[in-house]
Amino acid sequence: MRCPYCGSMDDKVLESRTMANGESIRRRRECISCGYRFTSYEHIEEKPFMVVKRDGRRQPFDRNKLAKGIERALEKRPISTTSLENIVNEIEDQAIMKGKTNREISTEELGDLVLEKLNFVDKVAYIRFASVYRHFENLDEFIKEVNKLGESNE
Repeated sequence: MRCPYCGSMDDKVLESRTMANGESIRRRRECISCGYRFTSYEHIEEKPFMVVKRDGRRQPFDRNKLAKGIERALEKRPISTTSLENIVNEIEDQAIMKGKTNREISTEELGDLVLEKLNFVDKVAYIRFASVYRHFENLDEFIKEVNKLGESNE
């Protein structure tokens, strides 16, 4: 590693410590050329989890965006902040498990996970989310979805 003081590439490691639950290593080093001591950190660089949009674009998974969408659907519903957080955690975990092999998930799969969870938690929130997610164009589509919801509860 290059010495920050003299620029030499010769150094020796004096001490190594595992940090952050094994996710990084702190190393104390000494430059052989000038004797300057410095610290370096080493950590695993993971490939980000991606969401594939309907038009094929890819963007990093954004937990906050997921939470805002669910929060909007649950607005003025009797669901606690803790429950909301748990719902987001469960959906995030399911999404990561589904996209485990290629580190990505489609917006359709992610939306279906949200709908599945909201159907179980709150029917009104389910309809709110479905109306935006499925792009209802008219009242008939909305009524069909409500009727499907009623049939699944019988």
